[in-house]
Amino acid sequence: MILANITTPLLGLVDTAVMGHMDSPAMLAGASIGALILTQIYWVCGFLRMSATGLSAQARGHDKPQESAAKVFYQSSAMALLLGAAVFTLQQPILTAGLFLADPNTQVSQFISAYFSVRVWSAPAAMLNLALIGWLVGQQRPRAVMIIQIVGNLVNAGLDFFFVLGLDMSVGGVALATVIAEYSMAIMALVVALRLCDGLRPQREWFNAAARRILLKLNGDMLIRNLALQLCLAFLTLQGARYGETAAAVNAILMQFFVLIALGLDGIAYAVEALVGEAAGQKQRKEVIRQTLRGLLWSSLFAIAYALSFWWFGRDIIGLLTNLPALFDAAVPYLPLMIWLPLLGHWCFLFDGVFVGLTRSSAMRDTMIFSAAAVYFPLWWALKDVGNEALWYALLGFLLARGMSLGGMLWWLNYRRVIAS
Repeated sequence: MILANITTPLLGLVDTAVMGHMDSPAMLAGASIGALILTQIYWVCGFLRMSATGLSAQARGHDKPQESAAKVFYQSSAMALLLGAAVFTLQQPILTAGLFLADPNTQVSQFISAYFSVRVWSAPAAMLNLALIGWLVGQQRPRAVMIIQIVGNLVNAGLDFFFVLGLDMSVGGVALATVIAEYSMAIMALVVALRLCDGLRPQREWFNAAARRILLKLNGDMLIRNLALQLCLAFLTLQGARYGETAAAVNAILMQFFVLIALGLDGIAYAVEALVGEAAGQKQRKEVIRQTLRGLLWSSLFAIAYALSFWWFGRDIIGLLTNLPALFDAAVPYLPLMIWLPLLGHWCFLFDGVFVGLTRSSAMRDTMIFSAAAVYFPLWWALKDVGNEALWYALLGFLLARGMSLGGMLWWLNYRRVIAS
């Protein structure tokens, strides 16, 4: 899972490099904003992956694991395709809203529309990929996920060069490369998933009113949770911009430290989702705790390794991200906070994985809202006179609050012996 995660930011670098060699900076700006509009929607819809993983993992522990897994596969796929179709159908209002929020000049606006109008065709495949990747993780098929991600990203990168540099297709070529890559990944994932389902076909009762209520409740809680998290991250970006262009640039650099720790910690969390979910499906309370502690050990080791790396190489990492002396000097004072970032943040990554495996979506929703409303925004308000640093103190407090509140909730569930019920 860690290797699969690494391919995504590397692909982003290829996309940026290809677009950066176009005739005008407006092309790069337009393609980047057009991609951002859709990726934000896909990120919010990440509940598809989370719910599919938890339910798929629990299916492995049921009396009829193959039938239960097939049920989750068809349910998750159907919901993903409906959401993808909705995004495609509502593409014009979505684009209009994105242009309104971005407020670009006329030239950039044209490139945004050109990119978006092509890329939006991949919406059904992109949503389906979220559900299928989650389902495969729950079925403990990480190697298949890794191969699918790597092949898809290589197809995307190769077609970027072919369409843009070879056929001179501009931003439309970058978008078309992504569309083809998304559908390629969806086809590969479907082939693997259908093979695992071994010919089992969907049954009517899998989509009755009771089943729909369960799915809507689970995914609805995850959606609210994702929106609360996105609100905090968006506030950091927007409020940082209000402090000036230097602060905004510094925050963009510092967010790369966050991306770096997510590569490793998300990989561990995905593994925990699958293992805890299987134990929960078997109603093995002690096994749930054992897998949680096992994941916590690895998560702690990774956090320490990240902290030491940022301590020793933090200045070098910043130097790789910018060659502007003024920006480098402005970012270096934040390094102590970056060292604390993995140490305080790894708890929430790990416990998120545990609760995804348990499909305790209401706990994830409530602790996220609590951490945002009672910690993030109040802490920023109390320290706002400090300036841009206050945003990062608030983020650290927010991550720690999420970890502590989820950990406390897990202790309470275990104390009541309902952790795997």
